[in-house]
Amino acid sequence: MDTILIVDDNQAVCSALSLMLELNGFKTLTCFSPEEALGLVAEQEIALVIQDMNFTQDTTSGEEGKRLFYDIRANQPQLPIILLTAWTQLELAVELVKEGAADYMGKPWDDDKLLNSVNNLISLHALSRQNSQLARSEHQRMSAIKDADLCGIVFGSGAMQRCIDLALQIAKSDVSVLITGPNGAGKDKLADILHANSPLKHKPFIKVNIGALPMELLEAELFGAEAGAFTGANKARIGRFEAADGGTLFLDEIGNLPLSGQVKLLRVLQTGEFERLGSHQTRKVKVRVISATNADLAEDIASGRFREDLFYRLNVIELALPPLNQRQDDILPLVNHFIGQDFSLSKPTQEALVSYPWPGNVRELENACKRAVILAASPTLTMADFGLKPASGLKPVSGVQPVSASNGSQQTQSDSQTEVRVAPEPDVDREPAVDTSSRGEPTGADIELALAEHNGVIARVAKSLGLSRQALYRRMEKFGIEK
Repeated sequence: MDTILIVDDNQAVCSALSLMLELNGFKTLTCFSPEEALGLVAEQEIALVIQDMNFTQDTTSGEEGKRLFYDIRANQPQLPIILLTAWTQLELAVELVKEGAADYMGKPWDDDKLLNSVNNLISLHALSRQNSQLARSEHQRMSAIKDADLCGIVFGSGAMQRCIDLALQIAKSDVSVLITGPNGAGKDKLADILHANSPLKHKPFIKVNIGALPMELLEAELFGAEAGAFTGANKARIGRFEAADGGTLFLDEIGNLPLSGQVKLLRVLQTGEFERLGSHQTRKVKVRVISATNADLAEDIASGRFREDLFYRLNVIELALPPLNQRQDDILPLVNHFIGQDFSLSKPTQEALVSYPWPGNVRELENACKRAVILAASPTLTMADFGLKPASGLKPVSGVQPVSASNGSQQTQSDSQTEVRVAPEPDVDREPAVDTSSRGEPTGADIELALAEHNGVIARVAKSLGLSRQALYRRMEKFGIEK
């Protein structure tokens, strides 16, 4: 409930205003002198002040009210003040309004008009305070990341900003962190930020992709092996934990770690102790472990594929990275970063890029940008360069498959979303993802004209005619056209 301070030397005025305001849901405080008012403003949370302009009997100059107004302003610059007086002086009113007085009314006042002014001013004051708090928070946030090493990460969404803010906050500690999110979303970038902004940033930073290591060699890779421990082990080798001693170890795709490796990992996390494969000598290391997974570890725990005690050791703090289609404000900044300064995007292309669901996340987007730059016919990239259809609900052209490096990740697209696909490589001998139904079959003259316009560059000629390069060569042979 908002509190309104009423300052008037007339007790009847204070009582009437208090009754009217309290009937309309406000809490009121009353006082009869400027000195009392300043004390209450300093001690209480006041939402608005209604003050008289004269407090001494037979005084009509308004100087007392003017002095009180400036004193309140000095301590609470944003506090809204309504000036109320029986002696309305236009010049003084204009002066104080210019200095920030919110309203100026004469006595007797109109209840409806005064109440409307009170409601509007309190709402504006609350919004102003909220904006000020947001501005302070933003300033503090920017100050926090000003000297941070963001490892070249590109983003524009609030969701990614929150992930980075949290990463910078927990980077200073040495606790284990579990980064979750789909393949290709940028989990490794968050791991880079965690290490680069930690006290261990000058120590080793070792990365291991658990999913890329053969199961039979996984333990040797993590914990090392003595000579003769397995076929081909001609000499002793240190594992990734020893290599990361004193620093940070990033275990990507931790959900793929077999149960035998999970037992050893749990022991290292608890005690720092382990043995190399084929050795009985206990070794000790101090390593901060950051892990990442796209798997549902809770489901793996329920099915017995992942140890619950290890999960809680790894997941002291979780960084949940959302997929790219849930942080669409990142898409265009990422595209501009990938295509470089030599290329730009047409407006329809921007809309299509944002509308496409990107099941392969940032990895798929990067590959699509590389392809577009290679196939571009001009510095302004179009939807055709990306193999995209307009963001208008059109279905993809038959035979066009999405470009994805998402390691098998899939996403079901809702009926309300526009289905947009990225075209296959143009040198595949199939009809291209360009609608040529309105253009018809090109004649020999059409091909010769296109060759002249594009200086004989076959890729561009084929693109302009809506043909694959193989299809263009066949037609050139048919019409006896030489390049």
